Amino acid sequence: MAENTPGTDAPATVTIPEKPALEGLEEKYSTAWRENGTYSFDEDTVRADVYSIDTPPPTASGSLHVGHMFSYTQTDVIARYQRMTGKNVFYPLGWDDNGLPTERRVQNYYGVRCDPTRPYVEGYRPPEKPAKNQRDWDVVSRENFIELCEELAVEDEKVFEHLFMTLGLSVDWDRTYRTIDARSRKVSQLAFLKDLEGGNAYLAEAPTMWDVTFRTAVAQAELEDKEREGAYHRIAFHGHDGAKVWIETTRPELLASCVALVAHPEDERYRELFGTTVTSPLFGVEVEVKAHELAQPDKGSGIAMICTFGDTTDVTWWRELDLPTRALVGRDGRFARETPEWITDDAGRERYERLSGATVFSAQKAVVEMLAETGEMEGEPKRITHPVKFYEKGDKPLEIVTSRQWYIRNGGRDAERRETLLERGREISWHPGFMRSRYENWVEGLNGDWLVSRQRFFGVPIPVWYPLDAEGEPDYARPLLPSEAQLPVDPASQAPEGYAPEQRDQPGGFAADPDVLDTWATSSLTPQIATGWAEDERLHAATFPMDLRPQGHDIIRTWLFSTMVRAETLAGSVPWSHTALSGWILDPDRKKMSKSKGNVVVPNDVLEKYGADAVRYWAASARLGADTAYDEGQMKIGRRLAIKLLNASKFVLMQGVDSSAVIGRGATAATVTNGLDRSLIAQLDAVVAAATEAFENYEYARALQLAESFFWTFTDDYVELVKDRAYGARGPEEQASVHAALATTLDALLRLFAPFLPFATDEVWSWWREGTVHRAAWPSTEGYAEIAAAGDAEVLTVVGRALSGLRKSKSEAKVKQRTEVLSGTVSAPSEVLGRIRAGLEDLKAAGNVRSLDLAEGGEEIQVADVALATEA
Repeated sequence: MAENTPGTDAPATVTIPEKPALEGLEEKYSTAWRENGTYSFDEDTVRADVYSIDTPPPTASGSLHVGHMFSYTQTDVIARYQRMTGKNVFYPLGWDDNGLPTERRVQNYYGVRCDPTRPYVEGYRPPEKPAKNQRDWDVVSRENFIELCEELAVEDEKVFEHLFMTLGLSVDWDRTYRTIDARSRKVSQLAFLKDLEGGNAYLAEAPTMWDVTFRTAVAQAELEDKEREGAYHRIAFHGHDGAKVWIETTRPELLASCVALVAHPEDERYRELFGTTVTSPLFGVEVEVKAHELAQPDKGSGIAMICTFGDTTDVTWWRELDLPTRALVGRDGRFARETPEWITDDAGRERYERLSGATVFSAQKAVVEMLAETGEMEGEPKRITHPVKFYEKGDKPLEIVTSRQWYIRNGGRDAERRETLLERGREISWHPGFMRSRYENWVEGLNGDWLVSRQRFFGVPIPVWYPLDAEGEPDYARPLLPSEAQLPVDPASQAPEGYAPEQRDQPGGFAADPDVLDTWATSSLTPQIATGWAEDERLHAATFPMDLRPQGHDIIRTWLFSTMVRAETLAGSVPWSHTALSGWILDPDRKKMSKSKGNVVVPNDVLEKYGADAVRYWAASARLGADTAYDEGQMKIGRRLAIKLLNASKFVLMQGVDSSAVIGRGATAATVTNGLDRSLIAQLDAVVAAATEAFENYEYARALQLAESFFWTFTDDYVELVKDRAYGARGPEEQASVHAALATTLDALLRLFAPFLPFATDEVWSWWREGTVHRAAWPSTEGYAEIAAAGDAEVLTVVGRALSGLRKSKSEAKVKQRTEVLSGTVSAPSEVLGRIRAGLEDLKAAGNVRSLDLAEGGEEIQVADVALATEA
């Protein structure tokens, strides 16, 4: 890296603009950084020199919001710090265009629909004007659809890229990927095949959470509870002795799929019933009464009916009690049209006809009416509000249907694997640390393996075919798999090796798995995609496991956990050593910003209004994990800071200071002879040490606070105190001392602020230094440790307070600050007076003081008996 060794480059000519300004810096430097490869990763490296970042790929088809600026800035300040410490930073960026948002956008934009069974059309172009009616849209193959997704995604990504460049993200723009491009599809399919080979992936017919709107299976991590109105219905089952067993249920429509009643084993009310059978109302089906610890004696009547399937508890009971499967609700959300074989009672079969093909809503209404007619429901339904499970993107309650799906083992049904994943979580450094408990709570609360197949057209196809027997039935136990060289494949349009295309769906031929992989099944592989897994082993070895995964705390259960699962199954390791969790952006009413609430802010407007450095200041002022209010007031403070940095730097350099005055580049420790100058360097030494420690602990907000506080001390106190000496009023030796202190401090401040205010700092750097501050080294205390040891950090502090006292006296007298002080007295404890003496001449010059007495006394610095000259 250039400039990591002080003193290696010749002093640059100092060139200062007449009126420094922030305007235009984003375009000037973002273009220069990209053209010069300022942030390019050097592949000629070893792992120990690399800092590797698993950057979140934003959904390119979504709209931009301030949350992007917030979280990505926090990652960027860490990346910039690591680069300045000498690390070879691997900082790629992906675009998440594999998913439902892209699918819908492409459909509407081009007027096309995907049918995986359609053949690929070379050179296909969609209509210039999409048909208004969806029935008239072009129907295209999956390969053609993916091509259109990639084409539109590129255009959408240009908008994001411009935003991120304007914001000053130091990503390597030569290392981008899309989660639906050929490389990502290959990695996703290869990882699936390796998981299948290793016994970590499997196909099973099982109860599945199902969204009837999107017609797709839903994983546990995608569930969301929503409060909905419902009702308890008190319904009678019939014992052989004529006794009624009352249950209370919110799902009376599922009576026909009842397989058992269940009560707690310690519930004395039902002990005598355990092992006996009762008959269901309406349908006359005999079911057994079972005991299970999950039954709640204090809920309803204390005994519940088990249906296949009403909720996830039904699934647990069904599995653990080894109950039969009597599923009736299909993938379309409607009841089966054929009367089920287990209903043998004529009256029951007749009643079921009223449910045949009905929606869940209509079926419930019909069942309640029939229960009222037969007198098997007691009283009116009791209205309640209760949590109901939804797909996070859906607007109808989920059903549980029985279907054949692909799963990846995640510890949900395997205690040993679960413990392994918990241990992996403890190997990672969490920032902030308390976030680890969210991960552990999620892992410990899993109730099933990760369902990774989805019934959608667009996505990464599951790379599997099934041989068909003589009757045309698939043999799911002997799947046909592609070789690695064939990947990526689309089984719906390509034939497996050894088969001809004409054998598709024919007896003795083959059938393609119709499903695609869950988007998280690909996103969980961003470390593998970015680092060249299975393609560039040299790059992969130099960058994996990665160093940092930054992300939102709300997707620990999805993205973070799924990535942990895949790193364990594919590499037996953690995917990264650190994870940094950012908080949410809240509106002024402390509510989370979201498009659905209509309270989001468009980032382009804010960047144009305040500038990138100001926006970055706001984002970097927030600690990791902290939900932060959108605050333009903070941006105004950041803008003032950036402007002050330009102007203060101009003043310092106007004193004739150049890079040769920086200690270690021309000046030496012996150059700094003045006590006040040594005090400044001592304070700088402490700030650099503390800011470095903060960054090493991922407390970048603390590092910013330290640098900013010191900067204002430097400009408001030190610069004001030494102006007279800087102009040479006390001779060349004193001038050299102050110049060395000014140059060294400015040099360090630019480096300290560089991760936060990249544009303003590089602008100032260009006035007096060669290259870019972003390839310069992070400031080190080694260069001025000798001065700091000889200096007293408190000298500048107490002299600054004395100067404030003089200024206050003039303000109270309502005279100008340049008014001469004829005489005055500063009183303070003896130790403090000794420090004031070290900077007395600078204090008198800055306060325009003719005579100043120092008197011992009191506990604080007091300025008194100030006699002011009469203003002309």
